[in-house]
Amino acid sequence: MVLRSSTARRCRFLSFSRPQVRGSVPRFDVLWKYSTAAAPPAASPTDCLLGSASSLSSPFLSSRTHRNVHGPLRAPSRHSYFTGEPGRRPGGVAVVSEELCQRLLSECNKASSFDEGICIHGPVIKLGVGDNSFLNNNLLSAYCKGRRGSLTEARKLFEELDSRDVVSWTTMMSAYVRARQEEEALALFGRMLLLGSAVPNEFTLSCVLRSCSALGRFSPGVRTHARVVKYGFDYNPILLSALTDFYSKSGMLEEALQVFSEIDEGDTVSWTTMISSLVEAQECIPAVQLYVRMVEHDIMPNEFTFVKLLSASGSLGLRFGEVFHAHLILWGAQLNLILKTALVEMYTICGKMEDALKVFHQTPECDATLWTALISGYIHALDFKEAVGRFRDMEDAGISPVSFTYAGMLSACSVMASPDLGQQIHSRVVKAGLEHNTSVGNALIDMYRKCFSSLRGPRLVFKGITTPNVVTWTVLIAALTQHQQNEEAFSTLTEMRLAQVQPNSFTLSTILKGCESIDTLVHVVKLHAYVLKTEDRYRFELTVWNSFVDAYARLGKVDDARKVFDMMPHRDVITYTSIAKGYNKLGLHHKAVGLIIHMHDEELKMDSFSLTCFLSASASLTALESGRQLHCYSIKSGLDMKTSVLNALVDVYGKCGIVKEAHSTFQLIPEPNDVSWNSLIYAFASNSMFSDALSAFENMRFVGTQPDGITFLLVLYACSHGGLADLGLDYFNSMKELYGISPQLDHYVCLIDLLGRAGRLEKAASVIEEMPFEPDALIYKTLLGSCKLRGNLTLGEYIARCALELDPSDPAIYVLLSSMYDDAGKVAHGKEIRRMMRDRGIQKYPGQSWIEVRGKVYVFTAGDTSNPQIDSIHKLIENLESKVSKRNTEHSTHMHYAVGPAHHSEKLAFAFGLLNTPPGAPIRVIKNLRICNDCHTFMELASTLVNREIIVRDDGETKDLWFYMNGTLITLFLYKKCDIMEDALKRDGRREDGDFAKIAVRLKKLSYGLSADHCNLAVVA
Repeated sequence: MVLRSSTARRCRFLSFSRPQVRGSVPRFDVLWKYSTAAAPPAASPTDCLLGSASSLSSPFLSSRTHRNVHGPLRAPSRHSYFTGEPGRRPGGVAVVSEELCQRLLSECNKASSFDEGICIHGPVIKLGVGDNSFLNNNLLSAYCKGRRGSLTEARKLFEELDSRDVVSWTTMMSAYVRARQEEEALALFGRMLLLGSAVPNEFTLSCVLRSCSALGRFSPGVRTHARVVKYGFDYNPILLSALTDFYSKSGMLEEALQVFSEIDEGDTVSWTTMISSLVEAQECIPAVQLYVRMVEHDIMPNEFTFVKLLSASGSLGLRFGEVFHAHLILWGAQLNLILKTALVEMYTICGKMEDALKVFHQTPECDATLWTALISGYIHALDFKEAVGRFRDMEDAGISPVSFTYAGMLSACSVMASPDLGQQIHSRVVKAGLEHNTSVGNALIDMYRKCFSSLRGPRLVFKGITTPNVVTWTVLIAALTQHQQNEEAFSTLTEMRLAQVQPNSFTLSTILKGCESIDTLVHVVKLHAYVLKTEDRYRFELTVWNSFVDAYARLGKVDDARKVFDMMPHRDVITYTSIAKGYNKLGLHHKAVGLIIHMHDEELKMDSFSLTCFLSASASLTALESGRQLHCYSIKSGLDMKTSVLNALVDVYGKCGIVKEAHSTFQLIPEPNDVSWNSLIYAFASNSMFSDALSAFENMRFVGTQPDGITFLLVLYACSHGGLADLGLDYFNSMKELYGISPQLDHYVCLIDLLGRAGRLEKAASVIEEMPFEPDALIYKTLLGSCKLRGNLTLGEYIARCALELDPSDPAIYVLLSSMYDDAGKVAHGKEIRRMMRDRGIQKYPGQSWIEVRGKVYVFTAGDTSNPQIDSIHKLIENLESKVSKRNTEHSTHMHYAVGPAHHSEKLAFAFGLLNTPPGAPIRVIKNLRICNDCHTFMELASTLVNREIIVRDDGETKDLWFYMNGTLITLFLYKKCDIMEDALKRDGRREDGDFAKIAVRLKKLSYGLSADHCNLAVVA
């Protein structure tokens, strides 16, 4: 069959007088023997076929459109022109034969003159040699590689071939691989195997392996490896290098190294391939070791070897980069633009801009890539002024910026948050005609996202991008999630998939980070299902699973987060931090602390974020032992001087009642921020050192640290619990007047608590009425607690009705109201309230207590029987209760509560601590509710029986810290009328001579064994 592609039909055989041969066209002196010796060589064989340089204006020549400026068009002779035999025609024109076309095509392909080779298609058609495989394959190669050809025309030619051998298939597949159309290459290979018309050779299999590497297709690549062995190519260095690259890019470094070791005598290419694979896999040290072996084997590195090694210097450090630079000079490598750019990038990444400039000016050769590397270095060093200056120098030097240059400058605008400069760069992008470029468009979307508060810019830029890729869609989704447009973000994700662009791990992580409200939970679940159904490449990306753990935890679905956590094949420190934050958010601090052991078992090192998270959990549990262990870890790991870690340590020691250590830790902070001061103020306030808390606040103002809303919450807390109502009102009023902080609902709750404790119930009620926003149930519940404390039943009933209207399912409101009725002697009303609770199915919050023993936190619930030592715990409690009941009569003159038989959670935790801690060691318990009178009495008298210091943190509305020692209860503030200390002491019957100072001294002696800070302001309850 004669080859007749649509374009080749237009080709005609043209003969011209011989022009001067161009440098791009090869000289074929050997072919002149086919010309007559007598006639002057009017035209060379290539000129006869190709025409002169000036006449070739298109890939294919037509007799109707071409003007013969060198001579008349000579008609071919039917007898001697296409005989296939060397000879000559009258006039000295060479006779075109099949052999001549073969040699011309071969020489054109060897000299990379593919466009000239395409023009031989016409004579080939006229010769009628469609069955010549050698000629067809050379012509196909010219179409695949020439600028005048195209893949479409090459494919048409390929399909018209009568017979296709392995070279034909491989040539076409290689063209698709070069054009980044690996899917087509794999499809063509599958068709080749299906037809069975050719057996693949080493070059065919190399194309397949490169396609599998580019597409991340692991299974087809492994099957190709099997074919390599089957066809006996398992020792071919080309295929072994391709297999090395395939396994490396698939993340199978051990397999890649094993294949590499099978290469008998590796050359520079194979060694460089393995080094490149290790560098791309971030295995820089093994890459350097392999380079050393390469040198020891007398394999000379090339410029690409050094380019990869220099790129690894960003991870290895400047010392390695300088060594590679020295080796480059020793090996005599010429400093071309490729090496020069790699050196500039290495020095800029290592922060040595002066050395980068020296390399830049070492030779006069510069191109846009080199300028871009230098500008990117200044951007990386955050020297944006110099980056802009170099950008202008680049333009002044007459070098036009490329897309990556503009993308780098736009990223600098994003970091600087400079909208004006960003718009100037945008205008230059439009002038350069790059507004439709994908990489530039991506940078523009990101710049408008970070520099402008509107979504108009990102949307317009996105519409102008011709071929948006996965980065384009991801940046647009990031812009939408940043503006809380979650529904549109998920719709955009759907459009992305419909456009045949598959999301990557960054896309999924970005959209999951925007899921802040419970309304987005359904989208998270759908996205989770999509990831589970997709290909294996997502299953091994840790960032995706970390994002799901974080999303579920943020949305309060910590059980779902834990399921994802448990099913992950690998976890990192981010995984543990995300799940720990979720536990802390829901108050499950004991589960967060329990993760520390699992993290240690997996040999994962904490960073400052995870360490802060675990310290926060330890502080909430008053787990002093865990806090101290984490403190030691911070010192060993070099994190002890991080401000965030020191802030968390101040919080730990403050909540554990070790105020002295909290204060000394605070003094280690080089530059305390507002969080640091807030932690110190809370440490003082929660330990009833109210004057110290207010002094810390004044010191904070003195050093110039601006207080925030949390600071004033703590100050109001200190004033409320310290009985400083007037001072608290002054601080509340100063928030708006002096600091411009508008009081929020939390501040009003503290203000109501302050007024209620001071007995100013009517004032508190009027504050609620005058608030600038609607009250919630919490603020009414706070005032209801004060009404109960003061015995104001009338106001209490009104407040309870208001609270129940807002939250009719809160059991605390019913409990407070029924207790008020009981205190007022209206027992029937109290029973009615409790009956109402039962009818509505409302139950009291279950009491839970935590205790830390040997670094592990144990949880107890009232009536809990799950602990293995529960029988011993009950026996110990019953034994202590019997002894306490005998001593209780001695205290009946000033204690008005009796010991009951119920084993509350704090009793269970206390008994567990007695059984599992050394004699004399203090016992620390935390409870989620307020301690009842029964347990107060039990702990007070038991402290004498067991000779232990007992510390219980009450996490109810009052958040008290109670100390029991030597049979005495020492509370850090007097819950009832804490602002009238002396009256409380008189009622207690312990004032002997009216000298308050002597009573304070007695309290300090009584509290011997506690830290000095605990005794600064101790009040007998």
